[in-house]
Amino acid sequence: MAKILIGDRDASIYPEGDGFTGAISLGVGLDGKRQRVKRKGRTEKEVAKKLAQVVKDLETGIVSSETYTVEKAVDDWLATGLRGRAASTINKLRTLADTHLIPALGKAKLKRLRARDVDEWLDGLTGRLATSTLRTVHSILKRAIRHAQARDLVARNVAELAATPTGTDGRPSKALTWQQAKAVLKASKPSPLHAYVVISLTTGVRTEEARALRWDHVVVWVPKLKTWRPVTEAGFKHKRFAVYVWRSDRTGGDTKTRKSRRTLELPDLAAQTLRRHHVAQAARKLRAGKVWQDHGLVFCTRVGNPLDAANVRRSFRVITDDAGIGTDWTPRELRHSFVSIMSDQGVPIETIADLVGHAGTSVTASVYRHQLRPVISKGAQTMNTILGDRRRVEPE
Repeated sequence: MAKILIGDRDASIYPEGDGFTGAISLGVGLDGKRQRVKRKGRTEKEVAKKLAQVVKDLETGIVSSETYTVEKAVDDWLATGLRGRAASTINKLRTLADTHLIPALGKAKLKRLRARDVDEWLDGLTGRLATSTLRTVHSILKRAIRHAQARDLVARNVAELAATPTGTDGRPSKALTWQQAKAVLKASKPSPLHAYVVISLTTGVRTEEARALRWDHVVVWVPKLKTWRPVTEAGFKHKRFAVYVWRSDRTGGDTKTRKSRRTLELPDLAAQTLRRHHVAQAARKLRAGKVWQDHGLVFCTRVGNPLDAANVRRSFRVITDDAGIGTDWTPRELRHSFVSIMSDQGVPIETIADLVGHAGTSVTASVYRHQLRPVISKGAQTMNTILGDRRRVEPE
């Protein structure tokens, strides 16, 4: 057995099996027991190098073992680094990690991971993933390593040193034309999702806001009281209806932003549809009997539970297919369609921003730029009038 000194720590290297084993004393732990770390290698030189790395890690405060992998770091982050996040968010990140990260880098030792490994991994995904998804999976790795750094399990975050490359073009959001919108409204009538489609299309609420809407936030104007009252108190025998968009299917139940809290008066079609929907829901409640779960939701399952976003998407695809426009549509595009229809009718962008709950027009113009073509072309129309060319400038 060879006795050596590494830094100010005593170590020993001795033959074992087909190679050598080295041990270094770390002193006494908090439990009063002697602590020793062992490393194995084929040669004495290789073992000595590994022991020297142990000492170096100790000096920098790193306490992870040689077997701590990228997969373990990701697992630890998902388990303890996202407290307070919605289960759906964690599940989404878990799925992305299991699909795109773990198969490629999961077995790599975290301490041995290099920036070039991350570069090669990301480059291999560029032809398969949209840029936005690439950013997300890269972020998963960066945040998992950051979580490990904070716990002295790795010295640096090599994922921060790699730039996210450009991926494939994602599917751009689109909007229904007025003819398509009418076809969707007609096709949705036999569906339990009919009122959901009508409200989403005629008010522009977000899908998570629609799913969280409660009956006590559907209100009517009571002329005698000169105030809005919930239909749960005042009933449906009134002329003016509105919805308080104060809640969302998000962690904590809040809307996306403070500005998103708004009150929207309903057009006649939406008000009439909600009346019929309330009657139909009451009938379902009677049929369900004791299994009904009363959450007070306007849109719910057959037994009163909150709607799942994935189920809403599937049901909506059936509706668009029946409407003859295919299945490549999502419920959030009802909101895009609302913006497009409002813009087509000459509604100012400032008003549209208020209706959809944006903090300002810059957000509306950025997110819905493809649905605001008539507004964007207004400048050209005005200049044509000033300069004497009165030909109408058509939106692209």
